[in-house]
Amino acid sequence: MTGKEKLRLDKYLWAIRLFKTRSLAATACESGKVKFEGAQAKASKTVNIGDEYEVKTEAKRWRIRVSGLMHSRVRYEEAIKNYIDITPAEEIQRLQYQAASFHTGKRRSKIGRPTKKERRDMDDFLDP
Repeated sequence: MTGKEKLRLDKYLWAIRLFKTRSLAATACESGKVKFEGAQAKASKTVNIGDEYEVKTEAKRWRIRVSGLMHSRVRYEEAIKNYIDITPAEEIQRLQYQAASFHTGKRRSKIGRPTKKERRDMDDFLDP
């Protein structure tokens, strides 16, 4: 890549694997889920090394700093070399707390069946 070529924001976010498709990245930009310096960033914005973006995906809120420009999608191991994850620690802790507190009502796998005492306790709890 020469120094004069431009790289669109939606293409960059797709290439570094924050979004599965380029159209999802463009939709996120247009709906205000991608911010540059606190303001909504358009999908057509030119990406430069050193830029910092706030990106809200389904999984988490990212803060990234551009450390390399990519025009095509590559393996994850290569993609992570082109940005620096500067997500605040409190956001990472919030995600860990959410994962720990998520309960579906099913027992975790490989725990085994409840003992007779646990079963009686559950029955007492469920039937007043």
